[in-house]
Amino acid sequence: MKKSFTLITAIFLTAAALHAADDSGSAGPGEKSGAEAKTLWETIQEGGWVMVPIGACSLLTVYLIGEGFTRVTSRRQMMPKQQVEAVKNYFRQGKYVDAVAYCRTKNSAFASVMGAAISALGEGKTATEEAVLKELTKENSRIQTFVSYLSVIGVCTPMIGLLGTVTGMISAFAVLGSSGIGDPSGLSKAIGEVLVATASGLFIAIPAFTGYYWLRNRGAKALHDLQDTVATLLRRMPYEKLAGAHLGGEEVFAADPEWWSGVARA
Repeated sequence: MKKSFTLITAIFLTAAALHAADDSGSAGPGEKSGAEAKTLWETIQEGGWVMVPIGACSLLTVYLIGEGFTRVTSRRQMMPKQQVEAVKNYFRQGKYVDAVAYCRTKNSAFASVMGAAISALGEGKTATEEAVLKELTKENSRIQTFVSYLSVIGVCTPMIGLLGTVTGMISAFAVLGSSGIGDPSGLSKAIGEVLVATASGLFIAIPAFTGYYWLRNRGAKALHDLQDTVATLLRRMPYEKLAGAHLGGEEVFAADPEWWSGVARA
């Protein structure tokens, strides 16, 4: 407690000394003082070594938000209009084999879900709905896995900043232990590391969390739209006429058991 009180006192004394120094060394009209002339890069350097991982997290945050907006959670990318129209045309003509072949040539969430649904048409309505649900779950997992990195950044960057705060406090105590409050410049440098590291961690965490929740909700809406579109395409599907049809072309490994052929001959 005594050391904490000493550090707080030193902080106020240092701030007063720096303010007095600025006042005494203030330039004339039209000139900038030393504190006002500090650049952004100098402020970043003042934060110490923790600014390196925080800077990496900031770049990763920008990339994840941009990529998530343009590709991962974009309704146009997940469900291209031309692909939906192509499948509609195949359905109108009853060309289900051509439809599933078309879906397999496309790389989108709609093509994956629709291809799985068409492949299961011969097994009935229940199997088709299960296939759709399975693929939607996969797409949702893909989206959540991508945007969850933003949540990780939002949690980690304040902790990295806190680590910089701790190292700065250690440096401040070291200055107090060696020279007391007689070295305001050294103490000011340690205090600056504390404040810059903490502020930088929060500065990255706030947009990271904002982007996480925004992209998560955007992805959920896109999946709901995809589910509605697939359900519309499968409405009034002639499951009875397609019963037993093997539309997907996948290799079937299951066969009648050996004893069944004997029973049938008997």
